[in-house]
Amino acid sequence: MMRILTDGAADVPEGWKKEFDIQIIPINVHFGEKTYIQDVDLKLDDFYKLVGDKANAFPKTSQPSPHQFVEYYKKNYQPGDTILSIHVTSKLSGTYASAVAAAEELKGTYNIITFDSLAGSMGIAHLCRAAREMERAGKGVDEIVRRLESIRSQVYIILTLDTLEYARRSGRVGALSASLASVLNLKPIALLKDGLVETVDKVRTRKVALARVIALGKELVGDKPVHLGVVHARDIEACSALLEEAKKHFNYKSTEMTDLSISLAINFGPGTVGLVLYPAE
Repeated sequence: MMRILTDGAADVPEGWKKEFDIQIIPINVHFGEKTYIQDVDLKLDDFYKLVGDKANAFPKTSQPSPHQFVEYYKKNYQPGDTILSIHVTSKLSGTYASAVAAAEELKGTYNIITFDSLAGSMGIAHLCRAAREMERAGKGVDEIVRRLESIRSQVYIILTLDTLEYARRSGRVGALSASLASVLNLKPIALLKDGLVETVDKVRTRKVALARVIALGKELVGDKPVHLGVVHARDIEACSALLEEAKKHFNYKSTEMTDLSISLAINFGPGTVGLVLYPAE
């Protein structure tokens, strides 16, 4: 059986890990001198408690190192296993590069196929699910990779940030931090497409921002069938409202709602809400 691995920048809906047998290598989260492993010794609730305490240093993330990848592969898989390793866009993170380095080191022991999702959040989770469904339908790994390559440019993630402080201070979302530093009173709309985040709009209020997220999504996919996802960083109310409104506008085949992972919450900030559009067959 093909193994599927992703990383901590993937927002995998509840139940998908088990249903589609998806494993997640965690990222490293740093609060000053203290380093935590995401979802191992730092759960989501603990993270927001630490963030809420102004005495703590501003959090930062770092990708799993090649060594961490090597150790993860060795611990969780058997020699000879075929592993499809699907990771957050290489244009914003070094995670994919770490996976490639580890795959090269373990060549001959494991058959590791690394894949750059050019996405993040639930977009990666959908690619993992699609890969598993194709494998269960009898498709080989080469055919699966070709299919994922053809789909990834049609995955759209549209976020509205409640505060600009995290995007500005993290410095990990270059387009955002550069263009928004001078307009800290606005709600930016950010689009993750083809591996990069760009600011596509800035609006005055949360209500207008949520409407703009939907309008932008509609411009991108029109009436094409989609899997409709919504994500949030500690704002389930706004997220639920976004989902209910989005249902009126999109030709959706399924809907999912999930938390934004710690790694993304650090870069975009609490209160971030977003729409994930993934092409449906």
